[in-house]
Amino acid sequence: QVQLVESGGGLVHPGGSLRLSCAVSASIFSFNTVGWYRQAPGKQRELVASISNGGSTDYVGSVKGRFTVSRNNAENTVSLQMNSLIPEDTAVYYCNAKRIGPTVINYWGQGTQVTVSP
Repeated sequence: QVQLVESGGGLVHPGGSLRLSCAVSASIFSFNTVGWYRQAPGKQRELVASISNGGSTDYVGSVKGRFTVSRNNAENTVSLQMNSLIPEDTAVYYCNAKRIGPTVINYWGQGTQVTVSP
C-alpha cells in the first residue's frame, strides 16, 4: 500500500513562508503527477500545485508567483515552498500522487494544517 507522509505545516503571520514536504513510500516515477491539494473549512478540496514526471508544473491561479512545487526523484519526496502567505491560504494541505490509466487512482497523505494569522 502506498503511503504519503506530510510534514512542515504550522502557524505563520501574513507575509511569512512555510515549506511542506511529503515522503512517498513508492517510486514517484510510478505516478503521472505528484503535488498538493488543500481544503479550507466549508470549501471543496482544490488543487494547489502539481508536477509531472517530465517536470511540468500546474498551479491554481491564486498561488502563482508565491508557491513553488518541486520533486526529488532520488528521495521520492515532493515539496511545496509557500511564500508571501495570506490568510486565504489557511487550510489543511494534502499531498497527492496520481496514476492515470483506464481509471484515475489518487493516493493521499493524512493532511497538515497551515494557518496564516496575524
